[in-house]
Amino acid sequence: MTWKKETAVDVKVRHGDSTEQLTEDSANVPKWTGARHFTVLMLFLGMANAYIMRTNMSVAIVAMVNQTAVLGEDVVNLNECPAVEKPAEEETVEDGPFVWQSPEQSIILSSFFYGYVVTQIPFGILAKRYGAKYFLGVGMLINSVFGVLVPLAAYQGEGWMITVRFIQGLGEGPIVPCTHAMLSSWIPPNERSKLGAFVYAGAQLGTVISLPLSGLLSRYGFGGGWPSIFYVFGAVGAIWSLAFLFTVYEDPNHHPTMHEAERRYINEAVWGKVVEEPSAVPWKSILTSMPFWAILAAHMGQNYGYETLLTQLPTFMKQILHVNIKDNGWQSALPYLTMWIFSNVCSVTADWLIWKRGMTATFTRKLLNAIGLVGPALCMIGASYTGCSGPNTVALLSVGVGLMGATMSAYRINHLDISPRYAGVLMAITNCVANIFALLAPLIAGQITHNRPTQAAWREVFFISAGVYFVTAAIYQLFASGEKQSWDTPTDKTLRRKPSIVNTDLGLSHVVSS
Repeated sequence: MTWKKETAVDVKVRHGDSTEQLTEDSANVPKWTGARHFTVLMLFLGMANAYIMRTNMSVAIVAMVNQTAVLGEDVVNLNECPAVEKPAEEETVEDGPFVWQSPEQSIILSSFFYGYVVTQIPFGILAKRYGAKYFLGVGMLINSVFGVLVPLAAYQGEGWMITVRFIQGLGEGPIVPCTHAMLSSWIPPNERSKLGAFVYAGAQLGTVISLPLSGLLSRYGFGGGWPSIFYVFGAVGAIWSLAFLFTVYEDPNHHPTMHEAERRYINEAVWGKVVEEPSAVPWKSILTSMPFWAILAAHMGQNYGYETLLTQLPTFMKQILHVNIKDNGWQSALPYLTMWIFSNVCSVTADWLIWKRGMTATFTRKLLNAIGLVGPALCMIGASYTGCSGPNTVALLSVGVGLMGATMSAYRINHLDISPRYAGVLMAITNCVANIFALLAPLIAGQITHNRPTQAAWREVFFISAGVYFVTAAIYQLFASGEKQSWDTPTDKTLRRKPSIVNTDLGLSHVVSS
């Protein structure tokens, strides 16, 4: 293949832990307003919407359940912590219409994830073969539409509720692997930490929006309060889905109006001088790759701890600290606000370490992953000994969850380092397995706290999560890599040629040589 352009300069591009020279008309490549930036922004908003739909049930279920009836059937010591003083207008009992015990609540919270894991790997493979855009957009649309149906399903019975949440999970399943597949085509390596982490920081922003707003809607919203949570967020998700389908393109070569210099810059940076792709996924090589297993371990550990807090923190606030539903949402959201801020700080730091300080991608990913897994483990242990001090508990959990933000520039984008061609497939595998593992988090927490929602029981929940963090962090430190793996490079037997792209109007020709 040859690229021809009259005005050109040399630009460094790092692939894994190596640096290559890239010929590029850098003056014509948009720095902040390019097609890749718009794509990244839409993916960021999509990730935010996905996590809003994923997390709103954590707060909603507190308002949906008749806590007085449920706690009245449990054998508990409700006087471990004194009740929080509330203004007179807030003294009304915040009981919902449903009498669901802790195990039943755990099943409802987990049902979304049962559907979520089913579609991970299939759509990761389909996205590699047919493109990711439509799977992502339509999946989110399904998620949003069924989100609107949650209140109706809840009143029809627990089984209907579980079914609708399961279908929501099926719709959201393609989101992460398809996002990863699109990032692998749209983000140059030198912008990978910054833009990739920015997209996944949408998860934290979505959580920050979802938890407090869900608390407010459950108390002051229309349709009886808590139903408005699902109506509002479902409508917003549907609007984003349609906007995404009509404004975003699969990859630079499908975009009809982007600047040709930016198209060339992305293609050369991502694929080097050749953009052909292999016809088959090298499954044996992937499954025998230790860097892949390191990513999988870190993904499993982070998901378990994250889901423990994501699904159980509002219940912990209610049962132990006696926080009212409105304040519950705000206090539960604070840790994810710190995570969102810290993840963006780490993304800039990661690119700075690699591109300005000459650190290897391997060193940088391991450093940030250690911060993002070991730090939260220590904070969760500390939070389990804060007693009835709500501010201290929230402060420690905020620091711990905030430190998780470092993983957004570590294992979370490490797939793109070791295999840009199969990043979507790799993410589908690790995200599927990690979420199956994370299904245990609310189930274990529900079993431990059922009949004894006490500080001692919740301490067990936090210690289990901390132990998972320590073990998976150690595995990542031993086996992770930031280098592109040999199996990512196509061979003569697996090569599938792409059509030539020729643009004579701009004096740029892309010729695939045999």
